Amino acid sequence: MPAMNINERDFIMVKRALIIDDNRLNVDVLVHLLKGQGIDSQAVLHPRNLAAVLEEEVDYQVIFLDLEMPFMDGFEVLARLKSDGRFAGVPIVAYTVHVSEIHVAHDHGFDGFLGKPLDSDRFPEQLERILNGESVWEAS
Repeated sequence: MPAMNINERDFIMVKRALIIDDNRLNVDVLVHLLKGQGIDSQAVLHPRNLAAVLEEEVDYQVIFLDLEMPFMDGFEVLARLKSDGRFAGVPIVAYTVHVSEIHVAHDHGFDGFLGKPLDSDRFPEQLERILNGESVWEAS
């Protein structure tokens, strides 16, 4: 069997995203946008459920994290994810309606920022840049 080049291997590899957001409508929109780009996703609707998800052996290529949630805000979740070596190198993108938090998100160590509502026309290009290791910081 001939060796695959990188592009063929990336095409075959299933890409997965983790979404952490307490708003079901926002999750549904993001799941739909990701599915349109061929990316499977798993959602955590409450930070209390995060521990169970993190116990699973799943490789994520990107994590989308809301900033304002009950029990544990996005900054606390980010710290938890960053302290877990399994997520080293996985871009963690803040996505929130609170676009004024863009600088705070940057200072806390997020790898990118997308303002809500997400723009379905721009999302494919934003996602491609994120998956290619670029930092995307767009409030609108």
